Amino acid sequence: MGIIGWIVIGALAGWLASIITGNNKKMGTFANIAVGIIGGFIGGFVMSLLGGTGVTGFNLWSLFVAVIGAVILLWIVNMFHK
Repeated sequence: MGIIGWIVIGALAGWLASIITGNNKKMGTFANIAVGIIGGFIGGFVMSLLGGTGVTGFNLWSLFVAVIGAVILLWIVNMFHK
C-alpha cells in the first residue's frame, strides 16, 4: 500500500476512532491521519497477537484493524489527559 493509501485509511480510521471515543471535536485532520496511521500499526500488532492478519492493503479489513488500533491509542491518550 502506498503513502496515499496510508493517508486515506489513516484519515478514515482516525476520524471513526475519534467519533467512537468522543474526541471528534478536539481533533483536526492531521491528528486524525496520525492517529489512524499509528492505529494501523497498533491494530496490526494486536491482530497478530490474536492470530489474525493486520493491515493487508486498501480494503475494509485494513480499515477495521486501523480503527481498532486507533481506538486503543485514543483510549490510552485519554487516560493521561483526563
